[in-house]
Amino acid sequence: MERLYKKLEEYSRSDYYPFHMPGHKRNPESVRGEFPFERDITEIEGFDNLHHPEDILLEAQQNVAKLYGTKESFYSVNGSTAALLSAISAAVPRNGQILVARNCHKAVYHAIYLRNLKPTYIYPQMDGEWWINGGIFPDKVERCLAANPEIQAVLITSPTYDGIVSDIKAIAEIAHKYDIPLIVDEAHGAHFHFSNYFPISAVELGADLVVQSFHKTLPAMTQTAVLHNCSERVDSRLIRRFMGIYQTSSPSYILMASMDACMDTMAADGNQMIREFTKMLEQTRKRLSKCEYIRLVNPVNGKNGVFDYDRSKLIFSTRYSLMSGSELYHILLDRYHIQMEMESENYALAIAAVGDREEGFDRLCQAIEELDKEQAERIKAGIPTNENEQLDPRAMHFVLTQMMSMSEAMEAETESCPVEESIGRISAEFAYLYPPGIPLITPGEQITGQFIRNMRIYMEKGLYLQGLEDYTNETILVVVQKNSNAQNTKEQDEEIHG
Repeated sequence: MERLYKKLEEYSRSDYYPFHMPGHKRNPESVRGEFPFERDITEIEGFDNLHHPEDILLEAQQNVAKLYGTKESFYSVNGSTAALLSAISAAVPRNGQILVARNCHKAVYHAIYLRNLKPTYIYPQMDGEWWINGGIFPDKVERCLAANPEIQAVLITSPTYDGIVSDIKAIAEIAHKYDIPLIVDEAHGAHFHFSNYFPISAVELGADLVVQSFHKTLPAMTQTAVLHNCSERVDSRLIRRFMGIYQTSSPSYILMASMDACMDTMAADGNQMIREFTKMLEQTRKRLSKCEYIRLVNPVNGKNGVFDYDRSKLIFSTRYSLMSGSELYHILLDRYHIQMEMESENYALAIAAVGDREEGFDRLCQAIEELDKEQAERIKAGIPTNENEQLDPRAMHFVLTQMMSMSEAMEAETESCPVEESIGRISAEFAYLYPPGIPLITPGEQITGQFIRNMRIYMEKGLYLQGLEDYTNETILVVVQKNSNAQNTKEQDEEIHG
């Protein structure tokens, strides 16, 4: 079997002269810095074309499908973003309706905008102890579909950024009962297939389209992902059409070779690699579970919609300490030179994967143990806790009223409005916490005091809020109202501050 990555290696050592793109001409001396130019090619003889695969790239994608047990699998060199855009566009016609978990990635919302879809939102449970999103209850999906017969697809994120897995099998059965496909954003679950230590992948549980990021949890380069087609409910021709639209017409052979090498490695050595990895991971979790004040989160199956949990996500809660999640994140970065994946108000998240080494796990354990001991000493000394304003867990998933479609709001006449004076106005832009890229508000939704309060608390906690055109987050774009009925300043102040 010919492998793309091996053929690319061989070609890089050949004497073929490139009178074709790219402009570096496989000459490493053509630019400052060190880059793998010798392997960076365009569509030339013998290397196939991703947008019309007939040879080595077709076989490479077939290898992915064979390994995961899917009907067909498609390379995405534009990450899970392009795969999600393609999956939604293929599954739901323009102006159609879709049931979407509110904690979906922003790419889902961009698809809703581009296709002028009407979303119905379903909200995950909130874990009030750990302040993380729980799962999606299947019965909620059932109620939404029964109440909205026009819905043409269901899309949920499982696992979430925090590793929470919903009951995919039950949700798929419900979706199929209504004769519609289930799309699962499994970007963080590409590794599930390779070990019973992890939850079962959505590709094995009845989902129709499954998106996975190889680069998130497998040994592959950043920007590599796949879209799995697992059934006949979505037309393959439409999937190919939209993958061609949302992906670059000049796909990187280095990225595609990385995916091919990743699959070859996992097929040949994956079982052993995963065994060694999970052994280190489990030892790490047992060691960290002894900490009292910086606590390793272990979501409980069957509670808050949690069907299963990805134990490669190491969530360190600071709720029982004197520091915030953001403070923990930056202490680990500045003092211990440990770069975590993300920070939140009450926790910091580390992602473990097969590329991790024992030295890395040991450094993390030593750092957390040392900080936990420091917290114990400070608390015993009577140092008061931080009295900064806290988010009410019940307000984390506040429902905003959709006043107009996302497309209408984004394409309407807009004006800049001070955030504190925007209550009652219709947002014309997104506001995200990033990562994980989940919107606090979407275009077309009415701004409330609750949204503004939470936005300010996030900023005070040092969390990264993005999406607004005004990077200072002092103003927000709103739809111009011809006859404004917005609340006066006094009423707005009361709603914001309670």
